[in-house]
Order: sequence, then structure tokens, then C-alpha cells
Amino acid sequence: MVLTTRPKTLGPTRVSVRNLQRKISVNVAELERFAGNAVKRCLQLQKRKRTELRKLNAIAVWLISDRRMSKLHLQFFGDSDPTDVITFHGGEIFISVETARRNARKFCNSLMSEIKFCIVHGFLHLQGFNDRMPTETRKMKNTQEKILRSMGIQIGIVPKGKQEKTKKLKQYVQAQHPRTRR
Repeated sequence: MVLTTRPKTLGPTRVSVRNLQRKISVNVAELERFAGNAVKRCLQLQKRKRTELRKLNAIAVWLISDRRMSKLHLQFFGDSDPTDVITFHGGEIFISVETARRNARKFCNSLMSEIKFCIVHGFLHLQGFNDRMPTETRKMKNTQEKILRSMGIQIGIVPKGKQEKTKKLKQYVQAQHPRTRR
């Protein structure tokens, strides 16, 4: 009798990023390098917890269109509006590049920084973070920002002259979408 055991994994051995949308050009190689580094940082959190992120051997990040995101959002959450990121516990993270571009413009970020934000957001969900309650949302937001800053990425920096307009826009977005990070 031969018993085979699966080796204990400390997290994914591979993170792949695939671009399935054609409207907006993105640097997939840069995002894949970023994701590989970001997942290591996320695994340093909650070390004693046996999270989904620790169990996975691979994670797939899919860059998709608003049309595809709307279909996923409707199918799994009953909402036909596109959203920026959806994470599934099987290790699939779907990011709408069109929504990420709109968010990047609203908050004066680059598209790549916004997509990187979404990648970290997805990893943190797999690592056991949640954003359904205000206290959980704050903890997740602070952790995201800390990870991104440690990797040299600033999210939500507003150029001079746009602070008041952006402040009002953020207040409006938060009122419309209470779970929003900004």
C-alpha cells in the first residue's frame, strides 16, 4: 500500500495574469511580476491562520471587460452593474480593466496602480480579510495601503488643485457604495 500525501503548501507556487479584454492595453508581464511579489507579502499576514491563500498552489488573475464582469456580478451576486474586482475562493481573481480605468481617473491614480490595488484586494480576500462591515473594511483598507506603499505604489494621491473636487467625489462615491475603499 502506497500512501501519497500532498506537501504542505505555504501559498501559491504560481500567480498568472491573463488579459481577456481587448479595449485597453495593459502590461501583463509587469502585473504578473507585481502579483508574484504581492502574494508573498500577503502571506506574511495572519501567519497562524489556515487561509485559502495558504492552501492554493496557483492563483489566476483574469483581466476582463465590463461586459464580462457584469455577467459574473449578476450570476454570483445578483447585481448587473460591473465592479472592479471579484475574488473566488478557488484562487480566481477577476478584474474589470474598464472599471479600474474609471476608478483610476476618479482618484487620480495610474491604471496600473489601480489594477495592482485590485490584485492586492483579491489576495487579501483569499487571506481571510473581509470588507462587509465598517471595522473589517478599515482593517482591509489599511492593510492594502501598507502593502502597496511597501512596494512603492501610492493609491489615491491627488494633485494640487483637485483636493476639494476629489474630496467631494470621494464623499459621493462612499455614499453610493459604502464598501468602497476610498
